[in-house]
Amino acid sequence: MDGDRVEIDGGIMEGGGQILRVSTALSCLLGLPLRVRRIRAGRSQPGLRPQHLSGLEIVRDLCDGKLNGGEIGSTEITFTPGKIKGGTHIADTKTAGSVCLLMQVAMPCVLFAASPSELHFKGGTNAEMAPQIDYTVMVFKPIVEKFNFKFNCDIKRRGYYPQGGGEVVVQMSPVKELSPINLTERGTVTKIYGRAFVAGALPIKLAKDMSSAAVRCIRREIRDLYINIQPVREPDDQAVGTGSGIIIVAETSTGCLLAGSSLGKRGKNADKVGIEAAEKLLQNLKHGGTVDDSLQDQLIIFMALAKGVSRVKSGPITLHTQTAIHFAEQLTKAKFTVTKSEEEEDPSNDTYIIECQGMGMINPNL
Repeated sequence: MDGDRVEIDGGIMEGGGQILRVSTALSCLLGLPLRVRRIRAGRSQPGLRPQHLSGLEIVRDLCDGKLNGGEIGSTEITFTPGKIKGGTHIADTKTAGSVCLLMQVAMPCVLFAASPSELHFKGGTNAEMAPQIDYTVMVFKPIVEKFNFKFNCDIKRRGYYPQGGGEVVVQMSPVKELSPINLTERGTVTKIYGRAFVAGALPIKLAKDMSSAAVRCIRREIRDLYINIQPVREPDDQAVGTGSGIIIVAETSTGCLLAGSSLGKRGKNADKVGIEAAEKLLQNLKHGGTVDDSLQDQLIIFMALAKGVSRVKSGPITLHTQTAIHFAEQLTKAKFTVTKSEEEEDPSNDTYIIECQGMGMINPNL
């Protein structure tokens, strides 16, 4: 078997867990045996961390695959996929590792399963260096469903750093194929809304402070729009640990959703958290693209699998996106081109069109 394994260098480009997520999901979907070496080679703690291992294990379970080298700290794995089946599966990082990153690796796989799936992801719902679960529900879900599938995402419990303990249940049915998307018209911003949350030992006043600071910051740039950022205290029976944060979403006349978010941490002033999220949102609105920098890379695998040509207009291409494109092209027959957008009135605008001729994956089970 070894002669036919696809060899992946896990230390190049973004060099992190994303290489594992994209290549394992595609290996599972395409039935390609895989070897990944130098996993997270450049990181301060190289090798598999708990959340990466949980991601690999759920994909292995989804398709009755074989995983070798699956332990914490391992810098090389081999994976041999089987047939993707539906049903109920659990992935538990047992840490505050991000449930959203677990979702990223499992979701493309179950779209091409034999029957509906129910996935239980356990870990951190609002973690650093990963999309917050609120982002997944408010931005990722409505946009990714444009590829012509639906999923249900139920936040059972929120979990925060350091212990995690959150649980999210995702239900989805398989599809025959994915449709391409065309997200090239930004339109004008029609509304701005969001939520500022606290949980555990923190008072609601912090959420209100984050919300007010964010609104003041956005008002300097955007004067005439109603901004609704709800301060929320998470119910104690639906949150584990103490945490705080904010997400702000801008919706446009063409249905684009762009966001900015930030997490609170000990010693970080609530106003600063609110302002940080507002500044990220404004930055994402400035470039004139239709997606923000957190969504850019998450769409790549779906564009690669879709049947037909997808086009997305974005701001500067992130290293995560370049990495996702590199491995999607290496493993599928999809072809990507990235070109600077010419139609901008303002030449200083850094806008790009990501175009992909998808491979047109057909679900063999349907």
